Amino acid sequence: MESTTNQRISKREFISRVATRSGLPVRVVNNVYKSLLGELTGAVSCGETVVLTGFGRFYRQAHKGHKVRFGKSNVDDYVVLKFSASSSFNRRLGADQDETSRPETYGMVEDADDFEDIVDRKLRAVS
Repeated sequence: MESTTNQRISKREFISRVATRSGLPVRVVNNVYKSLLGELTGAVSCGETVVLTGFGRFYRQAHKGHKVRFGKSNVDDYVVLKFSASSSFNRRLGADQDETSRPETYGMVEDADDFEDIVDRKLRAVS
């Protein structure tokens, strides 16, 4: 496992990049960002698991409290937000740079002839 220092992207930069990619105004993307995180937080707080197909799942994980080593107090039980990436998302992270430079087309068939070839192969495999 390689240890690298990754550049961090701020919330402002992230929203700006999404706005550029989608062609939407920054204000709209900012509102969607806030709504998305609000809904995610609310659902997970209520004990629901949020599954975003092709990305991963968010869920609550309970942790048992423990005694503080250098103190007289105890830490109460607590809950944390956990994220588990989907296997398809993990594969995309390990893909060549050419594939990750165009994530909006990852896994999509770009040519009608390619689509017909894929359908033919699948049909032959089933029969």
